[in-house]
Amino acid sequence: MASLLSPFFSPSFLLPSHPRSLPLLPAPKFTILRRRTHGRLLISNVAAPDLSSAMEANKAPAEDSQRPVYPFAAIVGQDEMKLCLLLNVIDPKIGGVMIMGDRGTGKSTTVRSLVDLLPEIRVVVGDPFNSDPDDPESMSMEVRERLLRSEQLPVSFTKITMVDLPLGATEDRVCGTIDIEKALTEGVKAFEPGLLAKANRGILYVDEVNLLDDHLVDVLLDSAASGWNTVEREGISISHPARFILIGSGNPEEGELRPQLLDRFGMHAQVGTVRDAELRVKIVEERSRFDKDSKGFRESYKAEQEKLQLQISSARSNLGSVQIDHDLRVKISKVCAELNVDGLRGDIVTNRAAKALAALKGRDKVTAEDIATVIPNCLRHRLRKDPLESIDSGLLVVEKFYEVFS
Repeated sequence: MASLLSPFFSPSFLLPSHPRSLPLLPAPKFTILRRRTHGRLLISNVAAPDLSSAMEANKAPAEDSQRPVYPFAAIVGQDEMKLCLLLNVIDPKIGGVMIMGDRGTGKSTTVRSLVDLLPEIRVVVGDPFNSDPDDPESMSMEVRERLLRSEQLPVSFTKITMVDLPLGATEDRVCGTIDIEKALTEGVKAFEPGLLAKANRGILYVDEVNLLDDHLVDVLLDSAASGWNTVEREGISISHPARFILIGSGNPEEGELRPQLLDRFGMHAQVGTVRDAELRVKIVEERSRFDKDSKGFRESYKAEQEKLQLQISSARSNLGSVQIDHDLRVKISKVCAELNVDGLRGDIVTNRAAKALAALKGRDKVTAEDIATVIPNCLRHRLRKDPLESIDSGLLVVEKFYEVFS
């Protein structure tokens, strides 16, 4: 299975081997806003070192050092999973996707291949939380204070990041922790951002999510519910935005997912093993081609990848103009009510997913066919489990849909 290896970044990577030709990099500048509150040291934020010019100069070598990613356009079959992923890229407010299926069906490969299709977003330069210069809800506390002081915020474009959450990650690495080096060298308490900070306005991917430790599940639930991550460590209290698309994959044979976490996924895709012999042969041949010459294989799908990128970019731009009729909204809510879906999250996600699908197809109005396509993925994991029920929950949703919409 193809996987994405994060580029190795260290000071030595930026410097040439000859000692006399060392470039003079600007010294890292940290801004620490501190005040005493009820006997605690409250740190509003910690700015990242300004290494944007050095990183830009080494962007090409970093990309070359990555392991090749299998092209998204080359994935054979698994249309349901691919559609759920694309809709979440078009509208991140859908809330992510949970992918469950047999082992060896390309779940991780498909998710990681999405990285080539991710669009660019505007971020504040030097901010470790990928703050949005136009949206106060996605700004860190320091950026907000700079904005209140009428400072000019330097802005750049960067691709949406995909962050892998390993099963063995510690809570400190996920949430953030104390910067020990700064504490020892300068004698001050400083915050070192974690994976949730890096994933803000991006994608957080958890492979084998049903095997994730309970304490990490609690952290994800808290961040997914509020959109903010709050860290209390050694007298430091800091909050930063943590709005991300949560993507999880797993094998149902290895254990069930907690209902609280399952409900946080906007959509649910079921993946099965391909039974058609011709398709299986095609998959094997394509994989062999990729293993033999990954660069040439990626080049052969370059045109299709670029076409898909343009389609996603156009859909994101036109999403705000897509309309859905009132009677269709009423029918969606009626389906949810008759299926005894708890809460209103199912109604909201179905409306959003149907709009994203219409935008992907280049239309400005949602049809009943759009709703029929997405509603099983939006509701099947929200139904109450009946141990005596043998029918698949997705089929129950489809049956109820045609009963209401007929």
